[in-house]
Amino acid sequence: MNKPPIHPYIPIFIGVISVSLSAIFVKLTNAESGVIAFYRMLFSVLIMMPLFIMKYQHELKHLTKRDWLFSSIAGIFLAFHFILWFESLNYTSVASSTVLVTMQPLFAFIGTYLFFKEKVTLKTIVAGVIAIAGSVLIGWGDFQVSGNALYGDILALIACALVTGYLLFGQDVRQRLSLITYTMVVYSISTITLFFYVLIKGESFGPYPAIDWFWFLLLAIIPNLLGHNLFNWSLKWVSTNVISIAILFEPIGAAILAIFIFNEYLTGTQILGGIIVLLGIMLFVVDVKKVFSKNA
Repeated sequence: MNKPPIHPYIPIFIGVISVSLSAIFVKLTNAESGVIAFYRMLFSVLIMMPLFIMKYQHELKHLTKRDWLFSSIAGIFLAFHFILWFESLNYTSVASSTVLVTMQPLFAFIGTYLFFKEKVTLKTIVAGVIAIAGSVLIGWGDFQVSGNALYGDILALIACALVTGYLLFGQDVRQRLSLITYTMVVYSISTITLFFYVLIKGESFGPYPAIDWFWFLLLAIIPNLLGHNLFNWSLKWVSTNVISIAILFEPIGAAILAIFIFNEYLTGTQILGGIIVLLGIMLFVVDVKKVFSKNA
C-alpha cells in the first residue's frame, strides 16, 4: 500500500474539529430530524457532483456487486444514524448526546475483530475503556436515567452503533475505491434513503426560514464534506478503531461550544471526563502502530 501524502492523524484531527460543530448546527435549526439529515446529505451530493462527473464517474463501471452491496448498507446505516442522532438532540443535552454517539470503540473493537480479524492488544482495550469512561463522565452532569432524557440517550446510543457499522462497511469498500467515488455513492444512497423516510413520515421539505437553509448548507460543508470525508480518506491507511478513539474528542469540542451558544455549562464531572478521555486516547495512540498493521 502506498504511503499517504500526510500522516493520517492530521486529517483525522481536523475531521474531529469539523464534526464537533454538527450537533451545534442541528440544534440551531427548527426543522424535523429527517429533513435536517436529508438536506445535509443532498447538499453534500450536489456540491460534490461537478467534480465527480468531470473526473471520477468512469470509476462506477469498476464497482463490483460486493462494492454496491457494502456501499448501500453503509449509506442506509449513515442515513439512520443521522435521523436518530438528530432526534436525540430534541430530548437530551448536546454533551450527553455527543458522548453517547461517539462511544464507537464499544462496537468497533468487536466489529473489526469479527469482520477483519484485526488483533487488539490488552493495552489498547484498557486505553479504550479509559477513554469511554471519560466520555461518559463528560455528560454525567445532565445524564438522567428517566423520562425524555433517557429516551434521547437511547437514540444516541443506537445512532452510535449505526455509524460504527457505516465505518466498518466503508473500511472494506474504501480499500478498492477512490475517496470521491466511494463518498459519492454512499452519500447518494443515504440521500435517497432519507428522501423516502421524510416522504413516508410526512415531514415537510419546506419552505423554511433563510437561517435554516444556512445551517443545512453548513452541515453539508463542514461536518460532511470536510469532517466525514477526512475520516473516509483516512480509512485507507488506518483502522476503524483509530478513528473511533479519535472521535471521542468530539464531545469535548461540542460541550465547550454549547456553553457559549446554549448556556449548557460543564460540570466538574464533565471536565474530569475530558481529562480522562485525553489520557485514554494518548495511551491508545502510543500503542497504535504496534496494533494495526495498516497504519502509516
